[in-house]
Amino acid sequence: MQMPELELNVSYEGKGGEIVVISGTGYVDSSTYGRLEEELRAQVALKKYKLIVDLKKISYINSAGWGALLREIKELRDHKGDLVLANMTPEVYDIYEKMEFSSLIKSFPNLKAALSYFTK
Repeated sequence: MQMPELELNVSYEGKGGEIVVISGTGYVDSSTYGRLEEELRAQVALKKYKLIVDLKKISYINSAGWGALLREIKELRDHKGDLVLANMTPEVYDIYEKMEFSSLIKSFPNLKAALSYFTK
């Protein structure tokens, strides 16, 4: 079975568009994680330090994908920002819990809750 390509859509929320929402569709695995990593780095290069990755349509993330998400966190937090996750599918959430990523990266049940984390 052919794995679908990873498609990413970027939008900006909040005052002055300071919150970046990256929505994905497909899988984040060894062949696609680079696309996600490039997008995260591009946003940091634009001095965007508040990132939400909306995982509503991501059905799988392997270790390379989790690594891509975690790699940018230190720089974001050094600039008083963060990277948070929203709308995890049950399959992705299961791995998130098993690997204890909840101690490293916050997750929210929906986009509204993730946005309010940055606007509170």
